[in-house]
Formats: sequence, structure tokens, C-alpha cells
Amino acid sequence: MSVKITPDHLSRAAVVYVRQSTMSQVMGNLESQRRQYDLAEAAATAGFKSVTVIDDDLGRSGSGSTQRPGFERLVAMVCSGDVGAVYCIEASRLARNGRDWHHLIDLCALAGALVIDPDGAYDPRLVNDRLLLGLKGTMSEYELSLLRQRGIAARDSKAQRGEYRFMLPPGFVWNKLGKIEIDPDEHVAGVIRLVFTKFRELGSARQVFLWLRAADIKMPVVLRNVQIYKLSWKAPAYHTVMQILHNPFYAGAHAFGRIAQKTRMVDGRARKVSGFKMPREEWNVLLRDNHPGYISWQEYEDNQKLLLENAHMKENCSRKSARGGRALQTGLMRCGRCGRMMRVFYGQAKGNAHRYQCRGDDAHVGAGLCIGIGGVRVDRAMALQILEAVSDRAVEAAILASDQVERSRREIIAVEREPEVARYEASLAARRYELVDPAKRHVARAAPGGQLAHGGDPVRVRQTKLHFLIAPLALGASASACLRSVRSSTNEMLSSEDPASKAEPISSGTRLLSFLKNSFSRGGSCPDNRS
Repeated sequence: MSVKITPDHLSRAAVVYVRQSTMSQVMGNLESQRRQYDLAEAAATAGFKSVTVIDDDLGRSGSGSTQRPGFERLVAMVCSGDVGAVYCIEASRLARNGRDWHHLIDLCALAGALVIDPDGAYDPRLVNDRLLLGLKGTMSEYELSLLRQRGIAARDSKAQRGEYRFMLPPGFVWNKLGKIEIDPDEHVAGVIRLVFTKFRELGSARQVFLWLRAADIKMPVVLRNVQIYKLSWKAPAYHTVMQILHNPFYAGAHAFGRIAQKTRMVDGRARKVSGFKMPREEWNVLLRDNHPGYISWQEYEDNQKLLLENAHMKENCSRKSARGGRALQTGLMRCGRCGRMMRVFYGQAKGNAHRYQCRGDDAHVGAGLCIGIGGVRVDRAMALQILEAVSDRAVEAAILASDQVERSRREIIAVEREPEVARYEASLAARRYELVDPAKRHVARAAPGGQLAHGGDPVRVRQTKLHFLIAPLALGASASACLRSVRSSTNEMLSSEDPASKAEPISSGTRLLSFLKNSFSRGGSCPDNRS
């Protein structure tokens, strides 16, 4: 034990601070985690009054851009004066930024607490120890910056070649050669293609979403848990449809850097906030025709333009789509004086006429209305023009509508594979239950001595062994009937033997083959012809 640890320190508590930067390290770097927890035993051996382990910051970075409740708890305990020593595996575990590190060292000096790591004990009140702790903190911060710089440079270089692997959107998978390809699952690929087909037909992401909800079609969603990716099927959501339509991966382009992080000041501390969408010209990588896609790049560009036109309250002078309501030209009419979108105002009483009005520049108080016009006459004139334009082709429109309904019905049937998936899973479970590799005997045994959990009955043990040997031979259209008959024949064979032989394991291949031959000769491929 170090001579710097005095009885005054031992009369107080020791705090062991445990931290790992990411959840991947928490799940994978178990040896480092074990070494940090072992410090608690070392503190108890040293003779401290009590030992407290703080592991609230597992999976949190020490760079200072992430809130660390465990570190805040450590600082509070040191300030209380009840802590005699702070144990850490190395300086980088306590902090990776100078502000947190020197703040903790200052508090330890004021409270008379030691900082202990496997290399020794340090008293911040001593000049030499304070200098050494300062160097440790500085090197820890520099090491993090150097590792981040190298990692980002390597990542960007790999992304420029289209080889950087990350979680792909639903509908794509990585092959063994490290290339992106369309998901071989027909169900997943069919639903993704259906989204783009319906968008070309309906021209609105919201209408696609409503159609999917009405058709009760589930959407593939990728769920991530640390390093495990799982495809799940969920009810359609509007943001899921928008993510598919906006993602350039579905057009065969490899895009990286579309989402960025920004640093903000929160309560006087720097905090990184993610989820900021970057304009296309600021993406890190955009490689067209990098992999097979669901649509062409030109179709992707057309979809983006249509989505922008459908978005209201963004571009004042761009073309917009019609909106709901009693008025026919909601979202379509513009002011002839200033070019702004004209708003619709409905009367308070039921049945009152609506009006189209331009509010002008709302930012200037007292500017007044720009222009206004009654909506009844305008909508009546527009309705007459529409009816006149389509009256000559009413029959063709009816046929087209009927074909569209039939096409939608066929599309639903084409992607509705849930019953097929359910039947496959049930069949797979049945095959796994019926087929057990005879060479892998420990799978078929659930108790020592080769006996299953049925009381150790030797007759049933022998019957089970025969069942697992016969099952692979009895596969066919009536596999379950074959197995029922074989089990019945096994009971007959076992009941005809003397009691002494029932408890013996079946070791004679001749007897087994003879039994199988006699059983299957009764009814061809099946011991009996029952279905």
C-alpha cells in the first residue's frame, strides 16, 4: 500500500469510477470492464471505510459533449468531503477533456482526496503529483483527438470508394464481397417497389401512406441493438414512406454524410445534437450507379421535385398541390399582384360561402389585405371547365378507374405474403422438431444417462431413440402419419420383448434395419396408408 494513503484517507470512503465510451465496448470489451470492477476489491483490501462503485456512465463518452450523470455524482461526493480516494483504471476513464479533468483534480485537492490508478497513488495537493496528473489529463485529451482524426480520415477514404459498411435501409443487404445488392427476400423487395409504384400513380406521399393503411400492408423496418440488426414488420407510418422516397440509395446511389451533427451550448456545456439534414451539395459522398436500385436516378429527381411541390409553407412562389376542404382551388390560387399564395376563409355559419384572400406581407402590421375575391363564382367556373374537358372521355375515364382498382387489388395480393411466411415458420418448426441428427445425441437427451424427462422409463427412452432415427426416413407428404405408425410399431416391438431386453440400449444395426424394413413394407412409403 502506498505511503500517501493515510489513516485519514482510510477513515473515509473510496469511490471506484467505471466507464466505457460506447455500448459496443460495453458489450464486447468485457476484460476492460472486469479490470475496472476489480478496483473495488483493491480498495477494500487497502482498508477504506466503504467502497462505492459508480458505473452510471457505461456507454457514455468522456469527451465532454455528452452528459455524464455518473461523473456529476462523483464530483458531488468529492465536494461533500466524505471521499478519501478516487479509483480509476487510467486517467482517460475519468475524463477525456481538460475542463472535467482539471475541475475534478481541483476538487480533490480542496477535499484532500487521492487519485489512485494501477500505477500508484497521487495527491493533488503535492506539486509533483499535480504536475503528473495534469500531464495525464492532457495526454488523454490529445489521444482522443488523435484517434478521432485518424478514424474520420479512414472512414471518409473508405466511403469515397463506396466500401464503407453501415446499416442499410430496408430493401438492401451487404453481400459477401462487400457490395450492396437488393434484398433477396421477395416480400421486402415487393413492398419497397409497391411504394414507388403507388407514388407514381397517386403523386402524393400522404396518399401512398393512406393507401397502405387501407390495404393493411406491413412495412419493413430495420431495428438496431448495438451491433445486431433485425428486420421487423410494422404498420405503415408517414415518416417511413417519406424516408423511402427521399433516400437516394433506392436510386442506386451510394450517399454518405446526409445527416450531420452540430454542437450546441446547453447549460454552459457543449452538447452534440444529431439529425440535421444537409443539402445535397454538402454531402460527403454521392456515387451514382453504385449498386442496383429500385428506381432510376432521373425518377428519383422527379420524385424529389414532386415532393417539394407538394410541401406547403416552404417555397412561396413554387407550384403547389391542391389541398382538402370545400374550396376547389385550395393551395393552387396565387395573388396576381404580389404572387403569394391566396388563403381560403370559410364563413362562420354553416353553408356560408368561402373567399380567397391574399394577406400580403404579414410581417408589417397594418399593411392590410392585398386582394380578395368570392370563391363560389370562381369554383363554379372552374368546375364547368373541368367537366367540359373530361365529358368527351367519360367512358375511357371509367374504364381507367376500373383498371386502376383491379391493378391495386393485384398489387395487394402480390405483396401480401404474411400467410406464406407464417406457413413457412410453422413448417420449419415442425421439421426442426421431427428431425434430430442421430449423430448429435445430446440434442435428443434432456437428462443424464441418456434418459429424457419422463421418469427414466427405459421403454420410452428406447422408443425415443428409435423415433429420432426413423424420422429422417419418413419425410414426405404424410410425414406425421408415418411417424405415428412407426411409434405404434415401436410399442408393439417393445411390448413383445422380454423385460430384460427392454432396458438395454439398441446397439444392433441388424435389428434396427430389419424393423424399418418390416415397418415400411406394409404400406409403401408409409407404414400405414392413413393420411
